[in-house]
Amino acid sequence: MAEPVNENICAESVFERIYTQQSKNLHDFLYYKFGGRFSPADKVQEAFIKLWDNCKTISPAKARSYLFTVANNLMLNEAKHEKVVLKYRSQPVKSVTNENPEFIMQGEEYYKQYQQALSNLTEEQRVAFLLNKVEGKKQQEIADILGVTRKVVEYRIYSAFKILKQELKNFHIK
Repeated sequence: MAEPVNENICAESVFERIYTQQSKNLHDFLYYKFGGRFSPADKVQEAFIKLWDNCKTISPAKARSYLFTVANNLMLNEAKHEKVVLKYRSQPVKSVTNENPEFIMQGEEYYKQYQQALSNLTEEQRVAFLLNKVEGKKQQEIADILGVTRKVVEYRIYSAFKILKQELKNFHIK
């Protein structure tokens, strides 16, 4: 059947016709070639999405070949990814560290002290301090979030530092 020259895949009726004609064949091709392990139905949908995204550049005569090529490549990429995952899954996990147990225990104790010191701060101080030091937000951003001035945020962070320095030994943060 000869297709008119002015037909465009972007036209909904043309795209629907191509989908109706090719989706089952494409699914069967992927299923026979790769099996059901890599979700051939999903790859068919992804191939048609790519066809829709590129509908202006692909003629209806080339749509079948485009769909089969894209879907095949999607399946091959999935298989390649699974190989990489299996390769890294089969490698033993490194469970040895260069840190001695005493150092690890000191780190855990310091973390508990740090959590306790944070809980001793007022909520305003804790929120401003954590937004600044943990989330990396600038003082003006924090002021905008909290609905206060930048000077208030500055004071809250400064007072939080002062309290944390008093309660924790060797407390240094940049």
